[in-house]
Amino acid sequence: MVSDAHRQLKMIERPKATRARFVIHEHHATRLHFDLRLEIDGALKSWAVPKGPSLDPVDKRLAVAVPDHRLSYIDFEGELPEGSYGAGQVRIWDKGLFETAIDPLQQYNAGRLVITFFGQKIYGEFGLVKIKGRPKNWLLVKANDRFAEPGWELETVLPTQSRKPGRTMKTR
Repeated sequence: MVSDAHRQLKMIERPKATRARFVIHEHHATRLHFDLRLEIDGALKSWAVPKGPSLDPVDKRLAVAVPDHRLSYIDFEGELPEGSYGAGQVRIWDKGLFETAIDPLQQYNAGRLVITFFGQKIYGEFGLVKIKGRPKNWLLVKANDRFAEPGWELETVLPTQSRKPGRTMKTR
């Protein structure tokens, strides 16, 4: 279900020069997590977000930087085979466009991105900020804008069962 606020966001005219693609993969590996990928400088800058994104500004989500992925990975869905890094099911949880007011590579290199997402599930302004002293750790935080949803709860697209019978994957 698309909210009225979401529809209003889609109608806002923005300069297209600052827009690029994003994808959030739901990744059922050893533990369920979400992979945020932003198209920046010819690659997908990527973060593993253990608890997934949130539309609640109170939630500060750890986002661990992982190696860049090639642009073709933006459409990937499938099974990463046992024995390979990240083995398990990968599904697109959300995808769309994002924009920044200034060059996203410049912001990335400075360790602080301000992003507006135009997805089906994630929309509005977010901050992605590097944690000092922790080179791979960032925080993903929803801005308290008109698209914020206090109490928002993440829903997975795949069942949250572990790949091993009798075990349930942790989502929180």
